[in-house]
Amino acid sequence: MSKGLDSYSGRLTASEIAAGMNAARRNAQRLCSDASLLLEQERYPSAAALAVLSIEEAGKTSILRRLAVATDDEDIAECWRSYRWHTKKNVAWLLPQLVAGGARRLDDFAPLFDEDSDHPKLLDQVKQISFYSDCLGDRHWSEPYDVIDEDLATHLVTIAQVLGTGQEVSEKEIELWIKHLKPVWNLSPELMRQALEHWYEDMQKHDLAPEGRNRMRQFIDAGFQSHPDS
Repeated sequence: MSKGLDSYSGRLTASEIAAGMNAARRNAQRLCSDASLLLEQERYPSAAALAVLSIEEAGKTSILRRLAVATDDEDIAECWRSYRWHTKKNVAWLLPQLVAGGARRLDDFAPLFDEDSDHPKLLDQVKQISFYSDCLGDRHWSEPYDVIDEDLATHLVTIAQVLGTGQEVSEKEIELWIKHLKPVWNLSPELMRQALEHWYEDMQKHDLAPEGRNRMRQFIDAGFQSHPDS
């Protein structure tokens, strides 16, 4: 029997980062599509499980952005651990709930990355009980169809659809991300905000973002608006 493939855990070029982000987005969309088909067939536990997998795939894109600006071997190793650690990839699943609760500005989404929050672990547990029977609590046997209903499966598929959207990422976009974010990464919130604004402005200059107002600045200062032209 041939030896299995070894996982890579080193540095990547801007082109390789972009390729990885696009692969993750495409696979997230595939998993979400499969989950939707299962939901239509009332296979709720399997639909929920695949939706969670889709959410995890979509979460790889933000981790790869962090990898692009990693400054040393320790940072790179931590990024790869997060890339392959389920609960590090699913932090964004709470995003629609935060939006429904009024979150609009960049700072409003800080709870997604709170290390003390248990929402990533909760979603991972949902995935487990969607796949497997288990003995829980006071010697209670859990079966997927008993705990995963239509409402939960539909909710998770909807979240996967939201998080799996997005355009292809180009090598130039990642190069500009590195140019603006790497020098200030984790130095201070204010410097990071300024770098995000400058990155978006540079994206506009290279026709990688819509002309007009700086939407990143708007998001940071005033929050996103429900209407695209507002």
